[in-house]
Amino acid sequence: MWFELLILIIGIAYGFLNRGKEDKWGLLKTGAIIGIVLGIIFGLLALVLAPGAIGLGIGLVGGIGIFIGIVLLVIIFIVGVFVGDFLEGALRK
Repeated sequence: MWFELLILIIGIAYGFLNRGKEDKWGLLKTGAIIGIVLGIIFGLLALVLAPGAIGLGIGLVGGIGIFIGIVLLVIIFIVGVFVGDFLEGALRK
């Protein structure tokens, strides 16, 4: 829970400190791409380090889990960016 709260606070700071509205869709696409790449890398590592049927299960499920986890963290970050943009607009007027 602390890690997710830290991600939210970093998102708020990012949205507040960068002038103007942020490209939230671009942030989500970048996060999804990073999630796919890391999911593939760690999935393949699991297949190599744990050969056989158990390695196949760990690799596929682990890769999908890593992708979902990263996308969820990116969504939390984007929520923080929304809040930061709102605060920036409210305080700078």
